[in-house]
Amino acid sequence: MTCLSKGLLRTVLAALLICVAVAAGADTTLTNASYTATKEMFAAYNPAFARYWKAKTGESVAIIQSHANSSTQASLVNNGMAADVVTLSVPLDVDEIASNHFVSENWKQRLPQGSTPYYSTIVFLVHKGNPKSIKDWPDLVRWGVQVVMSNPKSSGGARWSHLAAWGYALRKPGGTEASARDYLKRLYNNNKVLEYTARGASNTFVNRKEGDVMVSWENEAFQVVAQYPELFQIVVPSVSVVAEPPVAVIDKVVDQRGSRKLAEAYLQYLYSAEGQSIAASHFYRPTDPAVASQYEKQFTPLKLFKAVDLYKDWQTIDRVHFQDGGIFDQVYDQYRNGS
Repeated sequence: MTCLSKGLLRTVLAALLICVAVAAGADTTLTNASYTATKEMFAAYNPAFARYWKAKTGESVAIIQSHANSSTQASLVNNGMAADVVTLSVPLDVDEIASNHFVSENWKQRLPQGSTPYYSTIVFLVHKGNPKSIKDWPDLVRWGVQVVMSNPKSSGGARWSHLAAWGYALRKPGGTEASARDYLKRLYNNNKVLEYTARGASNTFVNRKEGDVMVSWENEAFQVVAQYPELFQIVVPSVSVVAEPPVAVIDKVVDQRGSRKLAEAYLQYLYSAEGQSIAASHFYRPTDPAVASQYEKQFTPLKLFKAVDLYKDWQTIDRVHFQDGGIFDQVYDQYRNGS
C-alpha cells in the first residue's frame, strides 16, 4: 500500500468513525493519533476519560483512536490528518510535527516530565524456560542465537532498542564507539527478521514462532506473557534505556476545531491517579510516585540511562544513527554485505 493510499484510507476511516460517534449521540469527538503498542492501554483509558469528562462538564465525548507506527502518524498529521492530540513513541516525531508549525516548539514544557506521562524500557522476551540461557546483552550476540527486532528506520520502539544496545556497549567498562559499532553489527547479524513495527515483531516471535529472543518494549513483553504465561517469559537486562513516549496537543487542529480545552484535559488526565493506574496496569511505568509504589513489585529494578545521556537531543540521535548513511545503515549494510 502506498503512503498516499494509507493517508486516504485513514481519512476515510476517521470520517466514518466521526459519523458513527455523532450518530451514537456524542456531543463532541477527539482524535488521538498513537503508535501501535498503545492500542490496549488507550482502549481502557479512553472510556475512563470520557466518564471523567462527562462528570466534570456534562458533555459526552467519543474518542477516535488511530494507531500506526510513530513516524507514519507524524507524517499523517503533517499532511493534514485532523488529530487533536498525538501520543507517539519518540520525541523526534513530535519535533517533526513542530517543525511544520502544527505544534508549538515548547511542547515539552507544557506537561510534567517533558510531556512524558509514563515510560517504559527495553527488555528481552524469551521462550518459557529460557532454552538459550539469555541473561544479558552479551548473550544476544552469541553464535546461534536468533534475535527478532523491528526496524529503526520505521519503528519508534526499534529506535529505543537500538539506543539501549548502543548505550550498553558504549558505557560498559572499556567500551568505545568502535566496540559499540561492533556490538551492533553482531546484534544485527543475529537478527532473524527486522519487522516494520514493534507489534509486527511481536507477531513474528509470538504467532509465527520465529527466533529465540525478541528485543522489546517492556510493556509489549508483559502483554505477551500475560496472554501466554505458559509459553514466554521476560528477561530483564542489567542496564537499559528509559523509553519516553511523548504526548502533545496539535495546536493547529484544536484551534481550528475549538477543542483545545478538551484536548489539554485529555492529556492532563494521563497524569491523574486513574490515568497513571491504567498505564501501570498495561505495563507502562508510571511517573507518579504514589502510583509507582503500588506497582513496584510488577517491575524489576534495573540500571537505566536516558537518551540525553548519550546525545544532547533527538535531532543528533537521528542524524548520527538513523538518517541515511548513519550508524544503523553502516552496521546493517556490513551485515548484509557479509563484511
